[in-house]
Amino acid sequence: MNYRHLVVIAAISTTACSVTEDTQQPRDDITPSGNVSQTTTPRRAELAKIASASTPQAALGSGDSAALEEAIVTGSYIRRDNFYLPSPISDPTPAPVAPTPSENVSQTTISDSLAETAPASAPQLALRSREGAATEAITVTGSYIRGDRPGTWTSVTPGVASRASARESRHAVHHPLLVQDREMYSDVDENGFKLVTEHPVSTFSVDVDTASYANVRRFLNGGQLPPTGSVRVEEMINYFSYAYDVPATSTAPFSITTEMAANTWQQDRHLLMVGLKGFEREASDLPPANLVFLVDTSGSMRSRNKLELVKASLKMLATHLDAEDRISIVVYAGSAGVVLEPTPGDQTGRLHRALEQLQAGGSTNGGAGIELAYHLAEDAYIDGGINRVILATDGDFNVGVTSQVSLREMVEAKRKGGVSLTVLGYGVGNYNDAMMQEIAQIGNGNAAYIDSLNEARKVLVDEMSSTFETIAKDVKIQIEFNPATVSEYRLVGYETRRLNREDFNNDKVDAGDIGAGHTVTALYEVTLAGSGHPSMDPLRYGADDKPATQPGSTEIAHIKLRYKQPDSSTSKLISRVVNHSQVLSEVSDTSENYRFSVAVAAFGQLLKGGKYTSTFGFADVLTLAQSARGTDNNGYRGEFINLVKTAQALGNNVSQR
Repeated sequence: MNYRHLVVIAAISTTACSVTEDTQQPRDDITPSGNVSQTTTPRRAELAKIASASTPQAALGSGDSAALEEAIVTGSYIRRDNFYLPSPISDPTPAPVAPTPSENVSQTTISDSLAETAPASAPQLALRSREGAATEAITVTGSYIRGDRPGTWTSVTPGVASRASARESRHAVHHPLLVQDREMYSDVDENGFKLVTEHPVSTFSVDVDTASYANVRRFLNGGQLPPTGSVRVEEMINYFSYAYDVPATSTAPFSITTEMAANTWQQDRHLLMVGLKGFEREASDLPPANLVFLVDTSGSMRSRNKLELVKASLKMLATHLDAEDRISIVVYAGSAGVVLEPTPGDQTGRLHRALEQLQAGGSTNGGAGIELAYHLAEDAYIDGGINRVILATDGDFNVGVTSQVSLREMVEAKRKGGVSLTVLGYGVGNYNDAMMQEIAQIGNGNAAYIDSLNEARKVLVDEMSSTFETIAKDVKIQIEFNPATVSEYRLVGYETRRLNREDFNNDKVDAGDIGAGHTVTALYEVTLAGSGHPSMDPLRYGADDKPATQPGSTEIAHIKLRYKQPDSSTSKLISRVVNHSQVLSEVSDTSENYRFSVAVAAFGQLLKGGKYTSTFGFADVLTLAQSARGTDNNGYRGEFINLVKTAQALGNNVSQR
């Protein structure tokens, strides 16, 4: 590879709301407002509305997918295109308490029209999100809204769309709560403390994903604290590169760096940093690449920060490919298809023309797209080269294979053919983070969230080597703590990467991969024996281990790593011992690597509620990060400092999360 370079659109069929046929004559006694959309797309089956004469504005849409048709209700009239049609009004009475799901409301997510609704006396209104066909069915009852997932009722202002008076404007305003409600995250409990006498060994898989940090940045830049489920501390730490020692050759694919000092957020505890640095390779030295772009073109991708940003991202990547590389494009919506057969990477004109033809529309059959993309990658497979599927999507799969379990099984089967997976997440409002993480981890891949063209450049161009070329696979870390010197420990982050102790030596157990030049950092919060402030009381009837008499009592921990070469199925072992003599007494004596990674870890924990950070706050994070900014050639650490300032301004209630 040569480095040359919801408002929700309501389409409702109710017994209390009828719709006039298209043949009805326009009314001359109402003048269209300049603020009213002049949509001219064909009218779909049923237009309905939720409005009263006193609150006369509501956005409507067709029963089909994204932005096919928009109408405005003004008083007792529905306006579509260039005329008004009479229609009766219903004004359902809000339910006084949070309701339970009605049997009268269909919860289907795969249908061409919206669910039937109950009568006004039992006011359930089935709505559909504006983004995408056959996406999420939403039930509104009075002033409560319920999504597909059971038990998730959210209180909102009665009615779905925000209203404006007829004298001011006739356009509908988006309701922000509905947008965030459709994003899906997996909330995982943070790792707690383990007693060394009961659990001396900690085992986990490495994680080189960075999606969480970019997504958190998107929320903060939008003036909102991120959902706790979107915050994965290890991905925030590993978004940044650290100046660890670089391996001289690919024979030993990565180096190990350890550092230990006093904990900045909790007195009488320490932090142990374990850092890995992958063998570096210039982009010009990369082997030939067989890249299959798998692009989501469903209706939910119709947005400038989705499909249009995908196109710009892939065009930018393509300028850094050459004639030895092969590039293909597969798209999926209601069905999947090949837009560009394997093409030499220097034929950028063909790629650009293929990308420009892409348009969003229809439902999202992600499973069919993934299967076709892998099939194409296998047909164009390059021995000794980079073979990778690059999935660009919001993750809103809603037809075909839709469950995480089914996709897991399919991707797990495909990865055995030697094709890796990169998952690029795009967009807001319906971003399915849980799905993206699942398929990236199973597919021997990595995941990034692209919120801007600058982030696309970072992931696809500046970090091309680490994103695409795997130098070590199935990388596992196991640390055994010495009960003579350590009483308890806690792994910061990596909750979704934990492994069983016996998995470490089992080469059939999958783990994360490391790309060329990648840095991976893990932090352990450690309570040294005899510190006087353990998080757990000693057992009254526990055995007296007399740790002071045990051999090796000056050792803190024994670190072991297992990895496989990319073309091997047998793992190799690397080990390292951390001694008490390596512990630094002052944080000011530590490296910039240590201080900055600790600052990011503290920030991530604060965004999750600060369960383990005591009185350490955003101001403390700011001070620590500023002391470790370093040269910061790309400005990423400076950007982090500004995000901390933003969170500090927004975070009055962060401790209540």
